[in-house]
Amino acid sequence: MGFWKSLFSPSDTAVAPQRPTTQPVGRVEPESRVVFSTERDLDLYELEELCDAVGWSRRPLRKVRKAIQHSFLVVSMWEQRGTKRRMIGFARATSDHAFNATIWDVVVHPDYQSRGLGKALMRYTLKKLRSEDISNITLFADPHVVDFYRRLGFILDPEGIKGMFWYPD
Repeated sequence: MGFWKSLFSPSDTAVAPQRPTTQPVGRVEPESRVVFSTERDLDLYELEELCDAVGWSRRPLRKVRKAIQHSFLVVSMWEQRGTKRRMIGFARATSDHAFNATIWDVVVHPDYQSRGLGKALMRYTLKKLRSEDISNITLFADPHVVDFYRRLGFILDPEGIKGMFWYPD
């Protein structure tokens, strides 16, 4: 429960303006560092390469661009070596701007998994959402990553609520 307390502490409840930021995370290699960014002007081909690396199906870039433009929050994670940057993680969230947000498209390059960077990406994303006073945060997870999200404090099907989906024929 300590993780959730850190997200809901009084210092995180002030509403901050939503503007792009870059924040250092740590180091991956001695000569590199990892940083987060909320900048939306991303190279969609670089994002596509990241998604390809984890085996996600290709999506039309025009739709990916639209999804990013209409997201409440966009977080990218970069390895920086000198003047070169490489996107190694990504997440975004949609929201009603008051109560609810849903996290989408969480991805960390396989070369950088199992180093705590996925956890750092999620904590950063959750902290940014909480700083906007969003209190109900949901996500959809493939079965093989459910335990990862459980360790971050997410629970399956709270209060017996069943999600429903509609897809066109």
